[in-house]
Amino acid sequence: MASPLLQLEHVTKRFGRVVIAEDLSLTVGPGETVGIVGPNGAGKTSLFGLISGDLAPGAGEVRFAGRAVTKLDAATRCRLGIGRTYQVPRPFGDMTVFENVLVAAQQGGGLRRRASYAAAVEVLDRTGMSGDANVPAERLGLLQRKRLELARALATRPTLLLLDEVAGGLTDPEVAQLVEIVRGVNAEGITVIWIEHVVRALTAVVSRLMCLSGGTFVGDGDPATVLADPAVREVFLGTEVTAALAGGSLEPSSPDGSPDGERSEP
Repeated sequence: MASPLLQLEHVTKRFGRVVIAEDLSLTVGPGETVGIVGPNGAGKTSLFGLISGDLAPGAGEVRFAGRAVTKLDAATRCRLGIGRTYQVPRPFGDMTVFENVLVAAQQGGGLRRRASYAAAVEVLDRTGMSGDANVPAERLGLLQRKRLELARALATRPTLLLLDEVAGGLTDPEVAQLVEIVRGVNAEGITVIWIEHVVRALTAVVSRLMCLSGGTFVGDGDPATVLADPAVREVFLGTEVTAALAGGSLEPSSPDGSPDGERSEP
């Protein structure tokens, strides 16, 4: 059996009385595709912060590729192979798309000169952004900002890619394009952990699904089984749901039957 790529061991994190992680343990193997769902405010994005180094745990240990990284900052962890996107894209607005990706390749991926330029060109082509290479990031629409966020993460040459709601706000055809990109990334051996409210995107990609609520995992297994679990339905979907598991889709609904809007969380 291959050694785990990522391990969280009894990690705890609180902001005052708000529990983000409570004695949380997680093991992810090389090449896995893991989806994480949960209600707004469950701490999903904060979990990524604990993995990437944006947040320090109050207790417990984070291990990556067999190495304790708990005390390492985000930049160091990025150099070790942990790349991530952010729920709200964070490009350098006054820089072009190409320059944004080039910075990621150089500062995050540790590449220099020709190697960094070649990596930036390759990533832009993979994410379908070559045509926008010379466009200032501040002029991009939502889809392209999401793609740029993914491109910057890929340019750091990650072994582990953390995706934070990159499908939110996209149309069905745009989600389908994104799914194909993520599939291709994983096919290259990159481990993917994906937080997403657009559950149909997750079920099209991941082989394992987890549900986070109240700082603990209440479900962990194959997507269909987890989404059918009454405990998961209660905390994630509530009583009003639109379910079509046979079609690989299950979306939370608002009381009037319409899909919930995207909301940011801690």
